[in-house]
Amino acid sequence: MAAALIAGLRASGVAAELLRASEPRAERRSLLAREHGIEVGADNAEIAGWAEVLVLAVKPQVMEQALASIAPKLAEGTLVISILAGVPTARLQAGLPAGARVVRAMPNTPALVGAGATALCKGSAATDADLAAARELFEAGGRVVVVSEAQMDAVTGLSGSGPAYVMTVIEALADGGVKAGLARDVALELATHTVLGSARLLAETGQHPGALRDAVTSPGGTTIHGLAALERGGLRSALIEAVSAAAARSRELGG
Repeated sequence: MAAALIAGLRASGVAAELLRASEPRAERRSLLAREHGIEVGADNAEIAGWAEVLVLAVKPQVMEQALASIAPKLAEGTLVISILAGVPTARLQAGLPAGARVVRAMPNTPALVGAGATALCKGSAATDADLAAARELFEAGGRVVVVSEAQMDAVTGLSGSGPAYVMTVIEALADGGVKAGLARDVALELATHTVLGSARLLAETGQHPGALRDAVTSPGGTTIHGLAALERGGLRSALIEAVSAAAARSRELGG
């Protein structure tokens, strides 16, 4: 996710010298530096002392270790943005110097191609200006919404984990095309662009998805037979439960 964010910032025109990263694995350091042209080190504390805006992009399970490494060196006035799934701002602030300004974000991987969806909320010490700064950062990789912190676990279950659900749907559509007689590469291309085009149609028209679905569903036609098969297979309920399960896991990670 950090790599996707860096890529979005670089693609939006942010100069390489304004970005730095720290990464414990040597092979990843080399890859990030080579792909994005930025300075990449292995010392979290060094980055914490340099940055005006510091993005925490680690697994929740190593949060305490990460906070311990940056807290002593965190520059005064630095804005801390966390993309840790499930971890509330209060827990982050407890591991940082008193008065630390924290904004919590939940982006997703399509930010890598400028088509991400990110939700933001601010901690108790953060200001509206901090929230605006975070919005500007993530808008480099796509759309941004602001929600209450109580809604962040739902965001994690929907848009944070959502790309994995959509990839599964695309793969299944392609498999269906192969079953019906298409070559694998043709089926995958058609499935990919059907999902891409449908999402763009929805976004640009602003119509309800049900209305757009009905527009291609004629009485007794092929589409209604396909939709009936999806209902028998429980697609809608499975996706609803996937979001709920992921949101529940996000709450567990937050302790």
